[in-house]
Amino acid sequence: MNFVRAIDEFLVYIRIHKNLSLKTVEQYERHLIKFLWYLVPEISEFKWKPINHELIFLESPEDSIKRSEKDILKRFLLDNCHLELENVKISDLNEFRLHIAEKWLSVKTANAYMITFRAFLKFCRKQWYESIDPVSIDLIKQKDREVTFLDTAEIVRIFNEIDTSTIQWKRDAAIIECIYSTGLRISELTALNKTAINLDTHEFSVRGKWSKIRTVYLTDLAVDKIQTYLEARKSELGEKDTFNSLFIRHNFSTDNVYSKSVQWNDVIKRPLTDVDVRLTRFFITNKIKEYALRANIIKEVSAHTLRHSFATTLLTNGADIRAIQELLGHASITTTQVYTHITNPKLKEIHGKFHR
Repeated sequence: MNFVRAIDEFLVYIRIHKNLSLKTVEQYERHLIKFLWYLVPEISEFKWKPINHELIFLESPEDSIKRSEKDILKRFLLDNCHLELENVKISDLNEFRLHIAEKWLSVKTANAYMITFRAFLKFCRKQWYESIDPVSIDLIKQKDREVTFLDTAEIVRIFNEIDTSTIQWKRDAAIIECIYSTGLRISELTALNKTAINLDTHEFSVRGKWSKIRTVYLTDLAVDKIQTYLEARKSELGEKDTFNSLFIRHNFSTDNVYSKSVQWNDVIKRPLTDVDVRLTRFFITNKIKEYALRANIIKEVSAHTLRHSFATTLLTNGADIRAIQELLGHASITTTQVYTHITNPKLKEIHGKFHR
């Protein structure tokens, strides 16, 4: 079986049959292609060659789309890579593991590669393709997971650094309060639409990992800040606010159309869409880091830190661990139990009662 074709079949399988998220599929694809570059280095040179952009015309020039470089690369690999799956040995995988270790990747990242290879090889065995036995791939023992969270005083300090005199700052305050009051993942937050949130009932449903749907709840403070932002947005954009995204960037002009180069010297103009204005996970994470630095918080703060803070706040105040698991959308209680190792309101009480 051709190695590239096996990869292609595997990616289709996990996307269609296993219904894994697009982000997970992209990660698996990235890991497998990097392994391919390592095994067949001459193929990797293709990455640096200029690729002619082809247009597929639909109904009108405005609907023209660029055939992605990924599709062109895939066709190139299928036509030119003749590596057979049965010729890839466990020694190749171990050498690749050493190769990525020399790049100072973390143990977690190195294990993520091995998990990808395990899943890929399990698929190959199911198809009766001759391949490495997935059982032979061991993971590196990791240290206990470290969780960084903010206490209530630190959360207050961050909000004190947000001047809500502009619409951008109103938006940032709403974003931080939304994550802290719901425990949303950053990917879940960036995907939020205005129509998905019920500000009257203070709740909404979100589709998380493994396409699992859960209900999350907003505090009164979070609702107030989201409403304040949306009112400011309506005042600024008026009828031009046709975007469904809950949080958007505001450094654009609604009087101009968006121009995108789809060929070397060809420009097609079209109106702004949701994709153009929706905030990215990197933008939001950097904003949160910025406010934490202003508040003189020396911890490594990210959007996920607010999610951890949400969980530890609930646990400290006596919430049941199973309820926290549901609110966070964890598939396994084991994942949630990491918070009990950090803060448990009963431990100090037990220590004081029984230790004399």
